[in-house]
Amino acid sequence: MTATPEETAGTPEGATAGPLVELDDVSKFYGNIKALEHVSLEVHAGEITCVLGDNGAGKSTLIKIIAGLHRHDAGRFLIEGEETTLANPRDALDRGIATVYQDLAVVPLMPVWRNFFLGSEPTVGFGPFKRLDVRGMRETTRTELLRMGIDLRDVDQPIGTLSGGERQCVAIARAVYFGAKVLVLDEPTAALGVKQSGVVLKYVAAARDAGLGVVLITHNPHHAHLVGDRFVLLKRGAMSGSHTKDDVTLDELTRQMAGGSELEELSHELERTPTPTLPGAHGMKDGTP
Repeated sequence: MTATPEETAGTPEGATAGPLVELDDVSKFYGNIKALEHVSLEVHAGEITCVLGDNGAGKSTLIKIIAGLHRHDAGRFLIEGEETTLANPRDALDRGIATVYQDLAVVPLMPVWRNFFLGSEPTVGFGPFKRLDVRGMRETTRTELLRMGIDLRDVDQPIGTLSGGERQCVAIARAVYFGAKVLVLDEPTAALGVKQSGVVLKYVAAARDAGLGVVLITHNPHHAHLVGDRFVLLKRGAMSGSHTKDDVTLDELTRQMAGGSELEELSHELERTPTPTLPGAHGMKDGTP
């Protein structure tokens, strides 16, 4: 999963020389509707690329292209420098791209360890004696969660009993374990409170420190600026900004995310105008001159 010392020589934090994933001038159309138009971004190992935008900005379409659900109509999609078109989500997984959606693909009544291996359960024995390796799955789940700094009380508890932040963290640890090189996170903190959001962001940073390239989809500039290395802003399917952490402050990122000049125009429109003084109103008291 991680590069060798020879491969990483001269690059910071084990990052590879080139991007793991790159979108170059990518567009996606649904008939006459332009869902994405001329969007570019880079995802590097050991870095977090944040994609920000309001509802309808094109974030979901971008996720679906990277995850292999939809094919782009124009531009180039490169994985480790090789131009490609993903056929389906399994193709994306085989190329090392794992996507964790906001609703999470978990079975609430199943224990944590079953959800950790859901769809990829190891077995022991042969022929009619083949069975699930329950003991191995329990131990591996506990070990991998601890390696990411997640200390659950019991991996046998139903995953539905965990908090939203804990479920997100299990999904992140699962992607790391199964060899993801690129982790795409769809609004992981959208439905969480401040404390749980902080927990999730800590594990997002842990995935980055493990050498993964992370794509964090969010509408929260404060969360993005806390962990992000690169920022791509979308508005109505087009790019409205592209920055690295060194060249944008939180205030500027927030201003651009909020609409910038459009917000200033709106504030002027909403300002109270002085109530005009009616003729002859001076010197009136209790309705009499």
